[in-house]
Amino acid sequence: MRLKSIPLFLIMSLILSEPLDLLAKGNSFVPDSGKDRASFIGAEKGKWEEAFGDPCTENWTEKWFLDGKVGTVNHDQLGMTLTAGPTFKNDSHHMVLWTKDAFEGDLKIEYEYTRLDNENRCVNILYIQASGSGKEPFLEDISKWSELREVPSMKSYFNNMNLYHISYAAFSNDGISTSSYVRGRRYMPHQKGLKGTNMMPDYNYKQMFGTGVPHKVTVIKKDRELFLRIKNPKAVEYCHLRNSELPIISKGRVGLRHMFTRSARYRNFSISVRGEDDGENAPIKSLGDF
Repeated sequence: MRLKSIPLFLIMSLILSEPLDLLAKGNSFVPDSGKDRASFIGAEKGKWEEAFGDPCTENWTEKWFLDGKVGTVNHDQLGMTLTAGPTFKNDSHHMVLWTKDAFEGDLKIEYEYTRLDNENRCVNILYIQASGSGKEPFLEDISKWSELREVPSMKSYFNNMNLYHISYAAFSNDGISTSSYVRGRRYMPHQKGLKGTNMMPDYNYKQMFGTGVPHKVTVIKKDRELFLRIKNPKAVEYCHLRNSELPIISKGRVGLRHMFTRSARYRNFSISVRGEDDGENAPIKSLGDF
């Protein structure tokens, strides 16, 4: 007797009943909005204590320092505007704004981000807990070799620093025909460029990072993982990025990178550490300067 074919819907139901992470090969995770939301909620639980706060409406030089001589930082009652240089493919037109303080342990980073440009290339980047490689002259305290980043080329960072990187708002976005990705990396200094630094998975959105639209960005860094919630008036998205194999990032400064041609406004920027009642996650306060 010939066996009947198994119905396609049954095969699909069996496949979809498996955890999506198990369907991925190696370190390639498949995004799942429900799981990512649950992961973010779990990571955010517990007490957090603010270690850094800036409404971004006053003198930025009190809490930040700048890499690059072409990009500008301005502020008014609406927030702090970062404007990189206008020339594409000119490394001197990049910029990075760093916190003067460094931070250790789990972090929650929150800010309002409003894109001001209409570019369809280049990215904004959030740098998390950056420190120098320790190999001369790239000391752990990155402020000690700022002069080497007066031209803030990308390679000056991924070749010489340990940090987590989140790039976003990468392309023009009309909410219909284009998309914008979110991508994480763990820089590995003194290796061959960005090869092997990806944190999995990548995300692509069609409702995020429109020009002139305020976005509330919340990032939680916990050991090998980054959890994101990105909200605008029409959508809420969650991301869960994993560093599966590379060394953990544990301390350093937070930075905002604009590649050439990019401009955005920031408001109500805060960095929090784990609260005193979180047991094993008890905080180490802002380290100040190294």
